[in-house]
Amino acid sequence: MSSATTDRIPLLALIGLVEDNDELLIALHLNRLRTLCRTWPLAILQNVAAMAVILGFSLLGDSREMLIQKSVACAAPLLVAVVIGVSLHHGITRQRPLYQLKQQLGVMSLVQSLATGPLLFIVAHDHHGADGWGSALALACAMWVTAAMLNPVRAAMVGYSFGFAFLAPIAALAWGIPVLPILAGVVPALLLLVVKAIRMGQLDYATARAREQEFGQGLQAVKMIAEFEEHGTGWFWETDRQGRLTYLSRKVADDLAASGIASAGRLLTDLFQMDSSAPGSERTLSFHMASRTSFSDYTVCAVADGPVTERWWSISGRPIIDSVGRFRGFIGSGSDLTEKRRSEAEITRLALFDSLTGLANRQRMKLSLDKTLKQSVTPYRPTALFLMDLDRFKAVNDTLGHPAGDLLLQQVARRLEQVVGDVGLVGRLGGDEFQILLPGIDARDRLASLANEIIAALSHPYDIQGNEVTIGCSIGIAIAPQDGADSQTLIRNADLGLYAAKGDGRGVHRFYAEAMLEGARSRKRMEEDLRVAIAQGQFHLAYQPVVSTRDSQVVGFEALLRWNHPTQGAISPGQFVPVAEECGLIEQIGEWVMRTACTEAASWPHPARVAVNVSSIQFAKPHLPALVAQALAQSGLDPARLELEITESVFLNDSQESERQFAALKALGVRLALDDFGTGYSSLGYLRHAPFDKIKIDQSFVRGAIRTGSRNAAIIRAIVTLADTLGMETTAEGVEIQDEIALIRDLGCSHIQGFVYGRPAGQSEVHRILGELDGRIEPIGLKSNRRPRAKILRAAQVLSGSATIDVRIRDLSSTGTMVEGLPPAYVVCGAAVGMRIGTDKPLRGYIRWEREGRVGIAFANPLPEDHPWLDIGDTGEDQRQIA
Repeated sequence: MSSATTDRIPLLALIGLVEDNDELLIALHLNRLRTLCRTWPLAILQNVAAMAVILGFSLLGDSREMLIQKSVACAAPLLVAVVIGVSLHHGITRQRPLYQLKQQLGVMSLVQSLATGPLLFIVAHDHHGADGWGSALALACAMWVTAAMLNPVRAAMVGYSFGFAFLAPIAALAWGIPVLPILAGVVPALLLLVVKAIRMGQLDYATARAREQEFGQGLQAVKMIAEFEEHGTGWFWETDRQGRLTYLSRKVADDLAASGIASAGRLLTDLFQMDSSAPGSERTLSFHMASRTSFSDYTVCAVADGPVTERWWSISGRPIIDSVGRFRGFIGSGSDLTEKRRSEAEITRLALFDSLTGLANRQRMKLSLDKTLKQSVTPYRPTALFLMDLDRFKAVNDTLGHPAGDLLLQQVARRLEQVVGDVGLVGRLGGDEFQILLPGIDARDRLASLANEIIAALSHPYDIQGNEVTIGCSIGIAIAPQDGADSQTLIRNADLGLYAAKGDGRGVHRFYAEAMLEGARSRKRMEEDLRVAIAQGQFHLAYQPVVSTRDSQVVGFEALLRWNHPTQGAISPGQFVPVAEECGLIEQIGEWVMRTACTEAASWPHPARVAVNVSSIQFAKPHLPALVAQALAQSGLDPARLELEITESVFLNDSQESERQFAALKALGVRLALDDFGTGYSSLGYLRHAPFDKIKIDQSFVRGAIRTGSRNAAIIRAIVTLADTLGMETTAEGVEIQDEIALIRDLGCSHIQGFVYGRPAGQSEVHRILGELDGRIEPIGLKSNRRPRAKILRAAQVLSGSATIDVRIRDLSSTGTMVEGLPPAYVVCGAAVGMRIGTDKPLRGYIRWEREGRVGIAFANPLPEDHPWLDIGDTGEDQRQIA
């Protein structure tokens, strides 16, 4: 057998073909015992034949006494042979331990050999008297010793036949006994012994062939196992009684050696340690090795003091017990789990981490937040949650492309990680939304400082593909448990804080306050009411005249949307239009306005123009030109009479798309007006490319223009000069004082729009102005700038939800007021509030702006001129504020 085959012999034990050397010896003895059982009837037949010959000759001349003695002497070995055969068969059948069978055979073979002694003694005594008994007994002992020297099992096999066939003739010749009667017994015994030997040889040959076949199968199995070990993921191991490795597949041994770990002769528990996080690992390898119990599919890795190559295996093992019940060690198998665990880790990473930035994704942030909020630590640890939106990120995507946007998000992620560090967990929820989880922090000053640091860090310029990009971010903050004890509530409240931050001009942070939730609920109720209003036709249009400064002739009307709520009455567009834009209803409402304005304008008695506002959301829709064309076709309105008022916010979108949209609208023949010029995102570049027919100067420049020292007049003049140069008309919005008409005319504006020529009116009033008055209307209202708003200092109360907050009034007008002292928690732009002075009935309003601790509240319905609130002493100074 080759050395390679010898090395593989322990492996054959795995498939039950061969055992170790002791087991081979046990198997050999068991085969001999089985052979003995099969040939034992021949031994009994030998005894019977010998006894028959001897007794046959004794009948011819021996006395009756001698005949009885010889019969007893012949029956003794026969009885022993029968007992041996029955006992051996019974022992093998009951699977008695081998050492017991060998002891039994040794005793039986001794007894059987000694049993031939009386027969030889009787024969010798018959011829030589008592002197022959010693020689006969010595011959019997010599017979057994000779047989026992061969093998205890072989001694039992030959037994009586060996002694009788070979020693009896020698004794007869030595004692002068007649040879004939001895030969008569010897010849049959010899013949049966030959038959028995042939049969034993046949059985031994068959056994040898079987063993050779088994060994050949074992070699084949060794080759297959070697191939499996070499190219498969599985491997094998074996230990001795002390748990030291006696065999380990080469590839595993090489992996351990590459990590500086020698495996030869080492304890299994010194080489491998279990993965405590794996399921079913309550019991250790040491436990199973000590208790000698089986184990299956345990995940282990190499034990090492220093850094090693991370490899993982799954191992199984069972104890080895030999046929006599002795523990021989452990044997088992294993498989490589390294790639599987890497794949699982990658799957986990993809499931819990954002693929673009490497930050935690929405699922991991949700799991981490749930785990943090469900902690059982006493006292309860607070948890803060930041919800963030990037400001002006969409502009980067639209101008530089999505790859640049991805690079920007990656840089934002790195900056967030640097600022937050180990204090919290940073995650990306998707798009430009980020979230930061901060366990154990509830100090508002510390959170505010961190938020400001984040805003400052993200506001620094970025280098994106050679382009300098600047963005910002807005942050909403909620703190558990006071702002929510579960993740859903906390996220919602942080989102409300973010909404407030964006409503306050972006680039700031806001903590959640209960008033925000009330504002959100108010917006939700308004959204539901808007859907009902659209379905039930609760909207109507009011028209405000646009008057020429040259001849005071009405040249057109601006269509203004109005909503009469069935229970709340008239609701200002400043309240419901932002809500409609957020919930996606502005397109549906805008379409209704477009069709209604065109239809009603077509019925006017004089061909005046009608102006319709187009939101930036509407303008971004590709089907807007088709909608306008359809409205014109259905109403029959001349396209030149339709003027679309567009705000500067449309230029934040893709410039190429904007240019295509402008070209498509101008191709219809409609007029385009740039609304609210001078605020927000004003840029002369827009005027250079966009085909506007008119510029509408925002009312913030008109108001106060007649005051001494005001710069508004100079700004209006500059805008008018620019418009004239570009061939555009100009309309001054928000003119309320008759004295302002002359100033606007002197500054060169071509048109005026404002309360000075009346408030927006219905369709019947438009027909009256264009029909009865032939388009000529006279200014109304105050002739000069008479305190439209008084600067005062008076105590009042603001009602927000169920809360009543004491504040101070600074400015008051018929449309609104400015207050001080309203806590930031209740300052939510757009939130509905009540306003009460003294014991009067509170008026409905909403928060419109907040600056430096001062809050502007607009009344839902303007106060009449004779309202007692307006009868307050004047300071003599006009302090107009936009409420």
